[in-house]
Amino acid sequence: MTKRTVLITGATSGIGEATSRLLARNDFRLILCGRRQDRLSKLADELQTQTEVTTLSFDVRELPAVKRAIRSLPAEWQQIDILINNAGNAHGLSPIQTGDTEDWDAMLDINVKGLLYVSREILPGMVQRNAGHIINLGSIAGKEVYPNGNVYCASKFAVDAISNSMRIDLNAHSIKVTAVHPGMVETEFALVRFKGDAAKAANVYNGVMPLRGEDIADLILFALTRPPHVVVADLIVFPTAQASATVVNRKS
Repeated sequence: MTKRTVLITGATSGIGEATSRLLARNDFRLILCGRRQDRLSKLADELQTQTEVTTLSFDVRELPAVKRAIRSLPAEWQQIDILINNAGNAHGLSPIQTGDTEDWDAMLDINVKGLLYVSREILPGMVQRNAGHIINLGSIAGKEVYPNGNVYCASKFAVDAISNSMRIDLNAHSIKVTAVHPGMVETEFALVRFKGDAAKAANVYNGVMPLRGEDIADLILFALTRPPHVVVADLIVFPTAQASATVVNRKS
């Protein structure tokens, strides 16, 4: 059976890295994408013992870079069967009236425009073949707002809306669209949100056993391995200690 080719954005850490490792063990070919070439190279070297791997280093926020990178793929890598739009970040945690506009731009550019730019470059090939699978990484913040989450929540609500719209627009072409909306996952997320403040980042998970990147990777693999007539359309996943965006059972 021919291996399917998967392009994963944000592949060098967290959910993206965990998904790359799991798919490598399960007979997928990997196009690993990220901004940090050193991390991409290290991960690719490791996973090449299990499957075919290539890398693309670019920033999803920059449309010319997205086009240049994806169009540079050799012919044997140009048929992309699966796109995992994983790249995304949270920047800051402030009331709307004191929010940092640079943080707003970063979240909207990465979480929304970046997803659109990469999808726009890859979808025509899937449409031509009448086959493909898109997996968009959302968040519980795309289902519920929470204090000081304003623009981050807005960006993830957009991911939810885009995913639902994609599913409708691509229905005639037999392209599956899956949206995964995790609650608390312990990755670099909190460290980025708090601009490198390790103490604040650690506090997010105090008294809680959060999800791990590997837990989300398991769900992605499940969605990718359903029969052709089955699509996992929309999936919310929490750690057991979490009941909503704001309700968390923290044990001291």
